[in-house]
Amino acid sequence: MLQQFYIFRKLYYALAILLGIIIMGVFGFHFVEGYTFEEAFYMTIITVSTVGFSEVRPLSQAGRMFTSFLIITSFGTFAYAASVITGYVLDGEFQKHLKTLRINRNLKKMKNHIIVCGYGRNGKQAVEELKDHNLDFLVIEQDQNIIDELSLNKDINAIYGDATSDETLEAAGIHKAKALITTLPNDADNLFVVLTARALNQNILIISRASKDSSDKKLRVAGANNVIMPDKIGGAHMASLVVRPDVIEFIDYVMGQGSGTMNLEEIIFEEIPQEYQGKSIREINFRDKTGANIVGLKLPSGEYIINPDPAMQIKPGTKIFVLGDSNQIEAFKNVMKLKEQK
Repeated sequence: MLQQFYIFRKLYYALAILLGIIIMGVFGFHFVEGYTFEEAFYMTIITVSTVGFSEVRPLSQAGRMFTSFLIITSFGTFAYAASVITGYVLDGEFQKHLKTLRINRNLKKMKNHIIVCGYGRNGKQAVEELKDHNLDFLVIEQDQNIIDELSLNKDINAIYGDATSDETLEAAGIHKAKALITTLPNDADNLFVVLTARALNQNILIISRASKDSSDKKLRVAGANNVIMPDKIGGAHMASLVVRPDVIEFIDYVMGQGSGTMNLEEIIFEEIPQEYQGKSIREINFRDKTGANIVGLKLPSGEYIINPDPAMQIKPGTKIFVLGDSNQIEAFKNVMKLKEQK
């Protein structure tokens, strides 16, 4: 951030110097030679830039002295200003500045987005998954080098800052966000992020990374809805590939981690058209309409029902888990949209 400040200050100085030279030249030619401001501006530009076109009118002795003074004064400063401005554009700083403006503009319009704190190994994986599902997200990162790299990526909105501070989370739109994922390498930092985020938004879904078993309970008490331990999960996953290889590969296939097209989607009760609410799975009959299967339910009590009975009713607070390929899931969503429009 400090480096960026120096770059902008250098650019502003260069522009100020360039503008000062032009103003001095315009007023000098206007008062010394009696040129109009248009003529004076033209004379200043060809003099400062050392292009070498002919004068508007022959110069008087005073005019030649002023022109000589302007050339001596502006030669080095103009070259300096031109090099700074050219470097700003060619080095990519101009593009970074434009993206910063675009991100700030997008932030004002962002709603129900996901905030990802940290762009390390786990942060990158989270971002890739969010991109695959076409969800709006924003990355908070404290490493300026990573921010510079992300500024060149049009698909990722990222801001520089400390995710543990109120100001950074508020700048990221914490009050309008629907979820926050904190993947910082230090458990204490993740704990501060969770505490701060929960204090700013009581309803936000918070998912935190943890390295130690002892941090799990602390993070949940602080306000995390879920705590993930990547190293523990990774080891258990590798062991499961030995014990139940085909089962694990099938689960990866369904969850979209393999090369298949199967998808497992979660549908909340409020997203179900009113004419289906309160009806049984048999009455809804999504399988015949779309090919997708209702393979599970999560009841308001938190209980999971796997392969539910067709006679079970869809009650308020229930979540539906639907399994199907990409076309079947899309057809399922389209049926729901069409019913909502009626």
